[in-house]
Amino acid sequence: MYSVSSSPAKTLWPQDVETKNPPPIIRPQNFHKPALKVVAQRPQSRKLIPPSSFLHTNNGSGETFKSLASSLFPISPLSNMLLPFLTTLASYLTKSPPLHPSVDPNFVLTGNFAPVDETPPTECLVVEGELPCSLHGVYIRNGPNPQHQPLGPHHLFEGDGMLHSILLSQGRAIFCSRYVKTYKYNLEHDTGFPMIPNFLSGFYGLGDVGRGIVALGRAMTGQISITKGFGLANTSLNFFCNTLFAMVETDLPYAIRITEEGDIETIGRHDFDGKAPVNMTAHPKMDEETGEVFAFRCFPVVPYLTYFRFDSNGCKEKDIPIFSINSPTYVHDFGITEHYAIFPDIVLEMAPMDMITLQGMPVRCRPDKVPRIGIIDRYATSDSEMRWFEVPGFNALHIIKAWEDDQSGIIIVATNALNIENFFHNLGKVHFSLEKLRIDMKTGKITRGVLSKRSLELGSINPSYAGKKSRYVYMAVCEQVPKMSGVVKIDLELGCEVAFRSYGGGCFGGEVLFVGRDAECDEDDGFVVSYVHNERENESRFVVMDAKSSTLDIVAAAKLPGRVPYGFHGIFLREKELQIM
Repeated sequence: MYSVSSSPAKTLWPQDVETKNPPPIIRPQNFHKPALKVVAQRPQSRKLIPPSSFLHTNNGSGETFKSLASSLFPISPLSNMLLPFLTTLASYLTKSPPLHPSVDPNFVLTGNFAPVDETPPTECLVVEGELPCSLHGVYIRNGPNPQHQPLGPHHLFEGDGMLHSILLSQGRAIFCSRYVKTYKYNLEHDTGFPMIPNFLSGFYGLGDVGRGIVALGRAMTGQISITKGFGLANTSLNFFCNTLFAMVETDLPYAIRITEEGDIETIGRHDFDGKAPVNMTAHPKMDEETGEVFAFRCFPVVPYLTYFRFDSNGCKEKDIPIFSINSPTYVHDFGITEHYAIFPDIVLEMAPMDMITLQGMPVRCRPDKVPRIGIIDRYATSDSEMRWFEVPGFNALHIIKAWEDDQSGIIIVATNALNIENFFHNLGKVHFSLEKLRIDMKTGKITRGVLSKRSLELGSINPSYAGKKSRYVYMAVCEQVPKMSGVVKIDLELGCEVAFRSYGGGCFGGEVLFVGRDAECDEDDGFVVSYVHNERENESRFVVMDAKSSTLDIVAAAKLPGRVPYGFHGIFLREKELQIM
């Protein structure tokens, strides 16, 4: 049951609920606007054979490999050179060493992390309270959901992107789950097996290298098109350029459309008229007043970080390479204020050579490195305008909020990953400390404080206050990211927690998203929403909480027709946004 010590003893999982006669749904109009220019997604049909057993077990003879390679790579001068090498490699293949639980698919893909099938638009039963009429739009959340059983190592952060949406109208709810139809998804859907290895989880044995070589051979023979990207689109959702995008930081975004019936359609991979780079952050920032969008990309070679923006018409401005980052820092998120963009330079770095040399994941931790915060004019024309401030022990993964005060100070609210060396292999040992920093741009003085003793991540603010001073932040309580046990409300003026709700024993949610009322009067006038899963009952629900309540009271809960695995970031789109998509 969901429970809070100070809230009424009221179950969120009643056994007997009468079905009400709902009013007819009032649908948003003009859903099907002309689509943006996208890159074609469907690959040409090619006859391929499934991988042999050695690709599953990392065992096999050279002759087996030679037979497989001959089928994969038609006889040509290239294949005549490749086959002897591949055959020799295969003869040395032995069973890979036991996988760490963090990358063992038999361990990772269990419980509510196990994949689910797509769910077409389906009416949901409201089992508690009533859905507020002001929640008129669609809530969508992204997350990994592997289409096929992985053939090798698999990390929690990998898996094809699946969107879980709930269309809300006049107190009714329509739920839908669909894969993002990426190039990788379509390619592997057509062939019936994984063709592109999981690179984030790393290489641990020669069998893993063999899968990488086979994928490279397919790319060299045209069976895989590298120019079409192989990102998973499994991290976040963002709405800009009048378009909803599913995003991941290793690729370009995929344009998505929500139909009148509540279904989810993938329009295609969007390259911004050919001006976008090969990848961009999954966390771009939009200034609602100017309509501009600010973004960046990380890359394992120089320049390691590149900053750029889109004007109000969606046209990309020139790149600003940040050469003052002199190592391949892993930058996941950043912040913007009225005049500045803010970048964390943390101790996690990209290390592709570690993967190539069979040392595991292509990311490493540098404990000797002192983390920094970089602040640059958001309309800067070169890296020379960047100022760096050392902040020892501050490894910010998500910048929840940032703004400027009246005394030349910049305020940053971010999650600081303590014990960050465990981030990829022992995530349960990482404590995410929500901290508030002030950087004096005149003196360089930095002050900081912790806003809660709890481990907090995957939070949100009232989006109307992005880049401006605000008071409240809503954060999910960590069990083990992205499996979250409750939600808190933080008052930034008081510097402490002012509301808390536990989901109860065996119940876990994900990111908590603030959604304001249609005509909100106060910053916290609205709701906090999330998908929550009851592991004991194996049942998922969409839960709406009162953002003003001191116990974040449950306003409504809708039972979902299927299980929603734990995932990452979501968004709420109102009717006006659905109409212009």
